Amino acid sequence: MPRALLGLMAVLTVAACSGENRDIGLRDLRSFTDGPDEFMVLPSKELQQPADYASLPTPTPGGSNLTDATPLADGVTALGGRATALAQADGIPAVDSALVNHVSRNGMSDDIRGVLAAEDEEFRRFNSRFTKLKLVRTDRYARAYRDFALDPSVEVRKWREFGVQTPTAPPANN
Repeated sequence: MPRALLGLMAVLTVAACSGENRDIGLRDLRSFTDGPDEFMVLPSKELQQPADYASLPTPTPGGSNLTDATPLADGVTALGGRATALAQADGIPAVDSALVNHVSRNGMSDDIRGVLAAEDEEFRRFNSRFTKLKLVRTDRYARAYRDFALDPSVEVRKWREFGVQTPTAPPANN
């Protein structure tokens, strides 16, 4: 009997580690409740009466629409930026060149996105070793990345000590 149990445990262990294309995701986005799924709702912009119908763009099948959601452009605008800068294909806008020069004064890597993607994939692969063996559905993302998370209360206190104005601050973590 002990040999059979040991053999079964060995087979289960090997099966859990097998598979080259195994899922290395740590985020479990399935709904754990019977309530509505908020990700199924796609908000769109409100319809507006144009001032002049001749100024409307020509309809293009499969193209964009004036009421299509533009979350990236809306986020840039909400943070005080210019959404038109997103459409520029010629690199860095002239008004942002001073900022880019200051940020890259200590050097920069042209392949940083690829390097970070490879490092993060390795990190997720390492942290997903036993994600298939779970009794309860759980989201392991926050636990895996907790060492990389900033505590907003500590950060705002640190920057205020440096004399940086912080007009708003998140509530303290208790």
